[in-house]
Amino acid sequence: MGDGAMDQGDGAMGEGDGAMGEGDAYERWRRVAAATGPADRAAAEAGIRRAYAAAGLPAPERVLWADSPLAGVELVAELADRGRSVREEVRTLPWAEERRRLHDALGPAGWTAHWQATGARLWDPTRALAERIRTGILDVLGDREEPGALTERAGRELLYDAVLGQQDAAWLAAFDGHGDRLAGLAAVAEQAGWWWPYENVVVICERPVELHRDEAGRLDRGDGPALAHRDGFALHAWRGMSVTRRFLAGLAYLTPERIRAEENAELRRVMLEFFGYERYLEASGARPEGRDEAGVLWRIELADDEDVVMVEVVNSTPEPDGSHRTYWLRVPPRTRTAREGVAWTFGLGAEAYEPLVQT
Repeated sequence: MGDGAMDQGDGAMGEGDGAMGEGDAYERWRRVAAATGPADRAAAEAGIRRAYAAAGLPAPERVLWADSPLAGVELVAELADRGRSVREEVRTLPWAEERRRLHDALGPAGWTAHWQATGARLWDPTRALAERIRTGILDVLGDREEPGALTERAGRELLYDAVLGQQDAAWLAAFDGHGDRLAGLAAVAEQAGWWWPYENVVVICERPVELHRDEAGRLDRGDGPALAHRDGFALHAWRGMSVTRRFLAGLAYLTPERIRAEENAELRRVMLEFFGYERYLEASGARPEGRDEAGVLWRIELADDEDVVMVEVVNSTPEPDGSHRTYWLRVPPRTRTAREGVAWTFGLGAEAYEPLVQT
């Protein structure tokens, strides 16, 4: 989809021939959740009107666009004539009713299986991203000191009125192909980010221009913002952990001394991951704590934090050039031998680890 508002019966939320399989629904909404770039504004606004109509409400008088969720909440705060929030009618009640209907149709076991095959697979990354955006907005508002600026407290209240657009992908994936009532919400989500529905006006945000995530779906980028909007609102993260732009810029100049001097244990772990455990061990002049037939055990002692313990193992299968690749396995701090560490990666105790063939 993504090329316009969905008409009655022929969109992804329609019934009959247009219904999609669970795998197709998941893939479709996974792409929507990760989409970047300019919206098809006409399609998104048609979706808004359809969502209002499905809720039994007249279309809003105005639809105003913002370049980011931060700009969106600031714009909402300026609108004295917006009227009351209709989020409950437009989103909350229809979703609850559709969930109840689908649950009754599939039965408890059927609903659970359906949710696991569709929305559950998107739930954690989309919820985590939405919460990270919310926190980022409040951080910006909390840092402002100029008179008359939107306060963090007022911004927090307005964020409760937001519909999450593309970050509602988990629920929309579960409902895909099982009814038409949520088609308007789906059409908006295909094209836009957060939006605020009120009686008289809707404020809606463009999608980000950049979104970088790791294989687990967490925000992740070492050389710039992990999420960026065209007005400059951005979030920086390393494997899901929030960091500052200044911190990321300093990663290119790390030294073992700088890593050891970092007082924040979480940031020190980020530094170690970025710098590389093997490189840190070599640069620190570390000595192995022990070696056996499974590999070599290394330990990095860190002040005010648990030790970082690694097992160095060599792949017995040669590479095409005849060399043997070395791998580094992080194991629990309590590990005392390389054999114990390798066994732990297989969920075994050292006494039960008896590999028939080393690979």
